[in-house]
Amino acid sequence: MDSISNGSSNDSLSANDLAEKSLAGEELTREEAFAVLEWPDEDILTLMQSAFKVRHAAFGKKVRLNYLVNIQSGICPEDCGYCSQSSISDVPVEKYKLMTPEEVESAAEKAVANKAARLCMVASMRGPSDKDVAGVAQAIRRVKERFPQLELCACLGLLKDGQADTLNAAGVDAYNHNLNTSERHYGEICSTHGFSDRLDTVRKVREAGISSCSGALFGMGETREDILDVAMRLRELGVDSIPVNFLIPFKGTPQGHREELTPVYCLKILALFRLINPFSEIRIAGGRELHLRSLQPLGLYAANSIFVGDYLTTEGQAGSLDREMIRDMGFEIVGEDAGEGAAVPLVDRVTLTSRQVRQAK
Repeated sequence: MDSISNGSSNDSLSANDLAEKSLAGEELTREEAFAVLEWPDEDILTLMQSAFKVRHAAFGKKVRLNYLVNIQSGICPEDCGYCSQSSISDVPVEKYKLMTPEEVESAAEKAVANKAARLCMVASMRGPSDKDVAGVAQAIRRVKERFPQLELCACLGLLKDGQADTLNAAGVDAYNHNLNTSERHYGEICSTHGFSDRLDTVRKVREAGISSCSGALFGMGETREDILDVAMRLRELGVDSIPVNFLIPFKGTPQGHREELTPVYCLKILALFRLINPFSEIRIAGGRELHLRSLQPLGLYAANSIFVGDYLTTEGQAGSLDREMIRDMGFEIVGEDAGEGAAVPLVDRVTLTSRQVRQAK
């Protein structure tokens, strides 16, 4: 696919033109964005080269590794249809209350050992009580004292007034709260809170001076319009970091029957998010191994960040394979040569379940 119509009778935009437009800070038209999602499969390399031009201008050859820890598991009262930890899920997952600061510190050791630049602390809940926030703030201070180079991101659900300020004062670097899908489609995946609730928390985070992390989840019956709408909404919000998740269809959840994604289509989504959000960190998150499969390396042409290790309730790819993939593609791992002085030896595979993390003291 050499070019697409840009709405003029004689003009057209090539993949390279899309990259130049993105780098100039201009928004893609809806027609141009749809063309990205409809790009011919056989010409996917042309599209990814376009995405890489934008990615390289903003982030060079660097790849940021992130380590995820489930600091409270399986007890969320919300009915999000994609989640194995929701109130309506029949998936057998571990259930435990909020980790202690000591347990979070143990997880931070694993993050540093696996060359992660950021520790992402995720709690299964609608939103935290002030007591919960105080406990997480204590954990943040403890980890920061021992590993000052490690970025800390909290994900505690919907925030109340003042809670973002408490986390900021404790030293949190970022807060994650995904939009997940478009406003139009949101009611199809959740009824216990709305799209506006999620927007409110993202805005609270930004107003508190915390780096905003918010992304989306694909493969839930959304249309191309929905994909485009959430990508553009994240641009409007000026989000710093955008995790792009692909549905892991858990049997026992309302979305457990979905099998809609192909590796090439996932690449098109990643390219679209890069072109629409040229200077935001794009992270390939949940479902990377399942849906991109052998095309995972190509995802790095659009994304500059991935998770290393396991996800909330599923295992990830071997950490050694992630690092090998990054190096084989000619990329560099952020902080790898910074001499962090990891507290535990480098491990080749992170297979720790949430329970093992809690026991690793």
